[in-house]
Amino acid sequence: MSKIDQLALKQFIVSALQEDIQDGDHTSLACIPVSVLGSAQLKVKADGIICGIPVAKTVFELVDPDLEMFDIIEEGSKVKYGDIAFHVKGSANAILQAERVALNLMQRMSGIATLTSQYVTAIEGTRSKVIDTRKTTPNLRFLEKYAVTIGGGANHRMGLYDMIMIKDNHIDFCGGISKALDAANAYLEKNNLHLKIEIETRNIEEVKQVIQHGKADRIMLDNYTPEQMKPAVELIGGRFETEASGGINLQTIRSYAETGVDFISVGALTHSAVAFDLSLKAEIGK
Repeated sequence: MSKIDQLALKQFIVSALQEDIQDGDHTSLACIPVSVLGSAQLKVKADGIICGIPVAKTVFELVDPDLEMFDIIEEGSKVKYGDIAFHVKGSANAILQAERVALNLMQRMSGIATLTSQYVTAIEGTRSKVIDTRKTTPNLRFLEKYAVTIGGGANHRMGLYDMIMIKDNHIDFCGGISKALDAANAYLEKNNLHLKIEIETRNIEEVKQVIQHGKADRIMLDNYTPEQMKPAVELIGGRFETEASGGINLQTIRSYAETGVDFISVGALTHSAVAFDLSLKAEIGK
């Protein structure tokens, strides 16, 4: 499980609250005296993996430090329709101000964790690992990639800064695989950087070029069928890490994992996850 950068989280939530509240929650202020105390519970309305409970807690704390949140279900737990994840008590106005930001983040994160868990389950018993991509929501990447780990997946690079990843366009602009790999290694040496190098291949001939040239850590097998991937993985023979990528879904991921590939990257984990159904309901009389 990756950790959430707390400074980034607080800065993000402050911005999200400002977007939503601005000069005031006028509906709550009009209807409910500021002195009224209350409590609410987070109701689970779907089956899956709960994610974002610590994030919701930070939202409530930033809206009103006197709000108290009581966890019932642990982060990353399997949940079912009807479960109660937590209770929150304190100022009714503060609870209502925090509600939408907390729910939006938890619904997004739980949706990603749940979808990731489905992909991980689909390849159980194989050696492959499910990893994410950079196909994330701008400024929300750190939470979306955290949610992937809660669902049992692993993170690929976080951004353009923490890995050399030579894709087809880089290769074509540079003039070929050998030139691109030489340029990447020279750049790392010149700038005293210690980053892994991954290079994309589009066919078995390009795989052979990488094997012959070397100076890479991982070979991406992009848009291969499982039938094309198996001989490529066998040819690589563990000399480089291998990654399957391109249009892989829940129906096909098992066939890719059975080729023996090390990693399977799935953009859908973050770009196609459906919001998980959650609701915050007032507890009357408590």
